[in-house]
Amino acid sequence: MTEEKAEAGRPKLYTRMRLWEFPDQYVIEPTDGSNGSSLAVSRVDGSMSLIEKLPESSSVRVPKIRTIFGVVGVLKLVAGSYLMVITERLSVGSYLGHPIYKVSSFKVFPCDHSLRNSPAEQKKMETEFSALLNIAERTPGLYFSYEANLTLSSQRLNDLGGESKSLPLWRQAEPRFLWNNYMLENLIDNKLDPYLLPIVQGSFHHFQAAIGKDIVDVTLIARRCTRRNGTRMWRRGADPDGYVANFVETEQIMHLNGFTASFVQVRGSIPLLWDQIVDLTYKPKFEIVRLEEAPRVAERHFLDLRKKYGAVLAVDLVNTHGGEGRLSEKFANAMQHIVSDDLRYWHFDFHHICGHVHFERLSILYEQIVDFLDRNGYLLLNENGEKMKEQLGVVRTNCIDCLDRTNVTQSMIGRNMLECQLRRLGIFAAEETISSHPNLDECFKILWADHGDDVSIQYSGTPALKGDFVRCGQRTMQGMVKDGINALLRYYYNNFCDGTKQDAIDLLQGHYIVSVSKDMTAPSQKKGLEAVASFPLALSFVLTGFFFATLSLRQVRYDLRHLFFSFMWAGLSVAIAAFVRANGRIFCNRPRLHKPRS
Repeated sequence: MTEEKAEAGRPKLYTRMRLWEFPDQYVIEPTDGSNGSSLAVSRVDGSMSLIEKLPESSSVRVPKIRTIFGVVGVLKLVAGSYLMVITERLSVGSYLGHPIYKVSSFKVFPCDHSLRNSPAEQKKMETEFSALLNIAERTPGLYFSYEANLTLSSQRLNDLGGESKSLPLWRQAEPRFLWNNYMLENLIDNKLDPYLLPIVQGSFHHFQAAIGKDIVDVTLIARRCTRRNGTRMWRRGADPDGYVANFVETEQIMHLNGFTASFVQVRGSIPLLWDQIVDLTYKPKFEIVRLEEAPRVAERHFLDLRKKYGAVLAVDLVNTHGGEGRLSEKFANAMQHIVSDDLRYWHFDFHHICGHVHFERLSILYEQIVDFLDRNGYLLLNENGEKMKEQLGVVRTNCIDCLDRTNVTQSMIGRNMLECQLRRLGIFAAEETISSHPNLDECFKILWADHGDDVSIQYSGTPALKGDFVRCGQRTMQGMVKDGINALLRYYYNNFCDGTKQDAIDLLQGHYIVSVSKDMTAPSQKKGLEAVASFPLALSFVLTGFFFATLSLRQVRYDLRHLFFSFMWAGLSVAIAAFVRANGRIFCNRPRLHKPRS
């Protein structure tokens, strides 16, 4: 069965709909000319059914109507359910000839009328849980297609049989990259295939550039894994099953003269059980949990990678000294037990070798791993879609955050692989490089810089550091100043915002499932000292103390008793500051749904 026939037999997704807000239900009516049944969602309990005709509306209360572009899913909380839909989309390019869209805006509609008869405690819990959905509405980097399977790489799509290609997109999707997997469960149970829209969190950018008479089209896609999804400081390392934080698959695709080449890389946190709990310090200490389990957790992680990608080269970019060095040492020790012919570990101290400006020295790393890249190659399809070459292994890169150093390194590997592909197709001569084509070079740099910023914003809240090198090919003073500002913003988000954001992610991804019988305590409920700890309040006390200490000091020349008051106020400020420093963790914004491991 050809791909075109398979796609023709696949149930089509509705591309444009009208949402009617009736007093007792929401009705989603397809308006893309498909003449399908409308979907009715009860505002009492979120139950769903297909209807052939719109309900009669009262002339007194005309229903609100809005255009929507997809159903994200339904989420059940304590007493109510919540319908999530895409209200704005942006076309960002095409994948395999099909349009790709970015979610510009999605909105949550409550189906919580049953809450009116619920106990007060349930109402309080529902209010707090539903407030997390307001944060979820601002989730960055969501992409979708009505016709293409964005969750699978070109090679995996090419390997799909005709029968699999004829399945609905959600059935084909790779579950770990399906961002709304949990939210679609209700729709799947109700067999609502035309409404089941798979969404990926990550990045999608592309460009076209001329190389002589030839036009090269390059696309860069990131797919974020949902297994251990979260924020920078609240999701570190691996879980006991080997799933790691900030795991992202990056695919670089090139189209040229009918040929298609694809190269996949992955990034992910160091696969050990470790944390870095915020405590108001700029760089909290690393804490390794259950060190005796390190080899088993690492083995599970790499076994999963080898099943999915073939041979694996783990490139570790962290420092050899300090807290990073201790973590890297434990990683290297765990790898000693599991390295084999198709699993290699390579340490490259990025900061020691490249410093903060000499990133061109990454060529040293490339020379060290080029044999692996040559041996495991990339996917290459000819004009007829026939496989001429396939990728047999993957480079897995990590630093501590798997953001800044990792993105610089991955862009270097991607650049070299694109040059290899262009030589294979006879476009580049043996010594010709991307740098010798200024327009191509600039487009490629911007592509990877935007990619790095997208991945970084989702995990840390800010664009990537060191992005000026990826974007401009060199470190700049403006770039270093920008890095300083973003580093301070990361500190603020990590300490005072990300705990609540982590709760919202856990709720959306089904990592925390709300149950009335599970516990009847509201997620915001704090105990002991944590119940009264407030950093803004403590800071105001400290500043007030120093203010009065300064005032008293100015009065000393008139009355020596003011010297005592000055010391008293200053001492009080120092004591409060010392207390906050010693108990920093309780003054930070912490997740309430899942407690930290340490």
